[in-house]
Amino acid sequence: MKKKNLYLPLALLMLLSFSLNPLRAQSALEDISTIKHGIKSKRISSFDRSGGNNDRFERIAPGEKRTLADIKGAGTIDHIWITMSPEAPRLNRSDIILRIYWDGNDYPSVESPIGPFFGQGWDETYSWASLPLAASVVKGNAMVCYFKMPFATGARIEIENQADINIGAFYYYIDYIEQEKPAEDMAYFHAWYNYQVTVAPPEGENEWGLLSSEVGKNPVGENNYKVMETEGKGQYVGINYYVNCPTPIWYGEGDDMFFIDGAEKPTMNGTGTEDYFNSSWSPNEKYQHPYFGYARVPDEIGWLGRTHCYRFHIDDPIYFDKSLRFTIEHGHNNYLTLELSSVAYWYLDKPSKLDPIPSKEERKLKPVINFLDMHRWRDQWRKNMGEGTNPWGNEQIPE
Repeated sequence: MKKKNLYLPLALLMLLSFSLNPLRAQSALEDISTIKHGIKSKRISSFDRSGGNNDRFERIAPGEKRTLADIKGAGTIDHIWITMSPEAPRLNRSDIILRIYWDGNDYPSVESPIGPFFGQGWDETYSWASLPLAASVVKGNAMVCYFKMPFATGARIEIENQADINIGAFYYYIDYIEQEKPAEDMAYFHAWYNYQVTVAPPEGENEWGLLSSEVGKNPVGENNYKVMETEGKGQYVGINYYVNCPTPIWYGEGDDMFFIDGAEKPTMNGTGTEDYFNSSWSPNEKYQHPYFGYARVPDEIGWLGRTHCYRFHIDDPIYFDKSLRFTIEHGHNNYLTLELSSVAYWYLDKPSKLDPIPSKEERKLKPVINFLDMHRWRDQWRKNMGEGTNPWGNEQIPE
């Protein structure tokens, strides 16, 4: 069977997005057709300084940190490309930490496992593409970023190997422009990773009211999963969102809630997780648009397993003057136990210190439920139905 070309439809989508937004297309085309002054293109890469072909860092040991770039002066990073070996899952991309420091600060304003940052959830690689981020061929092993990252006096990028094995080979490009002075009203790029195995309430995982007709309410976002929280003036520009669902039930009845400038109730309240990601009706199919989509879905038994969805606010940033907190319910009224992780992306008027990301032990991945587990569930159902019964498996529990 001939493989489908997944990138041709995406290219057409990108062209369509520009045709639907001619001002954006015109702006981009005008920008590259205008002579620039006071800037110079620069690159830092892993090329072989001897002129040979060993263009990589080698044998980065467990616990070791490596500086990829240490740039002095004003400039803007406009492209990052990375690939590494061994391949996943042997080398788990969630165990390699990416950090970026702005203007000589001793704290990072970007901190995330490298896989989730580039849209590679869990211990997997797979190809996908959006406007600012992508994982390219072969098998999603080429990680690409086009987010603009300006800085006033310097930028430092490092990785830390928190895996239990060596990074055998690490290749990278960091392309940037050197500027005579910082741009006016410059905003600093931020990204933060979170991970949580959420806890269902004592009354059980009553999604869709399957267990009880008593369905609770959550008007203020209590116990929601936290995507990001920051102080300062800026704009939120997107998310990579990863869900491992241990049950076939739909995981996404939870609403997205934005709390702007210290609001106690949501300033912006959504209607369901899939609605925030510009989809509908409990989706379970791959779809890739430059701004939003589903890069990975289980598509086997309901929504059991791993889903990666993304949403980038390129034309519709979420603006705030003092602070922003963004949360999502894990199921309606936070009914569901889910393995959730995310990387949020935003810009601020100054570099900000992030909350610590979960440790390696705290973010240890949960396995995917399989058919053997489901057979054990059936065995427990039979036992709970009582001796002398021969249940088929979809009987209703007596009231």
